[in-house]
Amino acid sequence: YDHFPDGFLWGAATAAYQVEGGWDADGKGESMWDVFTRIDGKIKDGSDGTVACDSYHKYKEDVLLLKNMNMTAYRFSIAWSRIIPDGIGELNPLGVQYYKNLISELKQNGIEPVVTLYHWDLPQALSLQGGWLNSSVADWFEYYARNVFQEFGDDVKKFITLNEPKETSIQGYGTGTMAPGLEGIGTLVYIAA
Repeated sequence: YDHFPDGFLWGAATAAYQVEGGWDADGKGESMWDVFTRIDGKIKDGSDGTVACDSYHKYKEDVLLLKNMNMTAYRFSIAWSRIIPDGIGELNPLGVQYYKNLISELKQNGIEPVVTLYHWDLPQALSLQGGWLNSSVADWFEYYARNVFQEFGDDVKKFITLNEPKETSIQGYGTGTMAPGLEGIGTLVYIAA
């Protein structure tokens, strides 16, 4: 264990809602976090992801930072509501293009894109239909994932399905401390899981 194996990926990771900003840019739909952060008292300092790090507009600068740190991989999530604003239905071509541009920029700089399909930012339109409590979420997610693979699969070879599913169910549908903010320890947690 005195060295890292050949091909070891040195990388950084982010979540779309935490870094992208551009919350309503170019046809993006609302996510459950867009709504949750506007509820008084839910976020201690009242901050939100409206602008965040503004990676939506500054992705080239972000990629350059990764390159300057000698990163060989970047794990990022795709905002479901950016590429399919209502969660199901038509794709948003400008949202798709944003991720194609980001992926291209990463690859041009020798950084492998690693995509997380879901990092806790369900489209609000689906949240209003019950979100992870609605058994149709499996079909919605399949539709979303299929479109992600069709649009980006030629350039992305590593995908992560869900980030922290335990926390999504416990904090989002149990304690209510995170989006969508529902309280149901002992009931909703099990349905969402």
